[in-house]
Formats: sequence, C-alpha cells, structure tokens
Amino acid sequence: MNKSDLIDKMSGDAGITKVQAAAALDAFMTGTQAALKKGDKLILVGFGTFSVTKRAARKGRNPQTGKVINIPAKKVVKFKAGAGLQGKIK
Repeated sequence: MNKSDLIDKMSGDAGITKVQAAAALDAFMTGTQAALKKGDKLILVGFGTFSVTKRAARKGRNPQTGKVINIPAKKVVKFKAGAGLQGKIK
C-alpha cells in the first residue's frame, strides 16, 4: 500500500473527501516528524510507539573491496508495534 492507496482507504472509511484525508495524513506526518525531531516519543495506544534512538559509530566493510570503512553515528527512527496491532496481524 502506498500513500495514495492509504488516502483512498482513509477517505472511504471516514466518509470524507480525498483532499481532507490527504490533509489529515499530511498533518499526522508533520506532527510525528516534529515530535521525533524534538526527541519526544509518539505513543499511539493500541497501535505502537515511534521513538528516536542513537546508533553508535562503528567500523564496516566495503563488500566489493573488503576495505574497512568508518560508519558515523546517527539518529534513527524506531517503531515498536503495540499489542493491539500485533493481535490484528496474527
């Protein structure tokens, strides 16, 4: 499912126009990005939790040459599915 498929599904299920569904989805994504950028967690009870974790710098290996390379530290987004979501996909 891509973004336009999700917008179609949201508009049909909620009984709203596709433009309204797209605006709602964009607002959700913008709000989620803003919260994660501040370092907050986004907890959606029954669905899951979005959070940011720090990945330490480490050594890696170029698979073509075998040369050791340095991989810098960075922040990554993590999602942990909630019990409600886990129960629906089993």
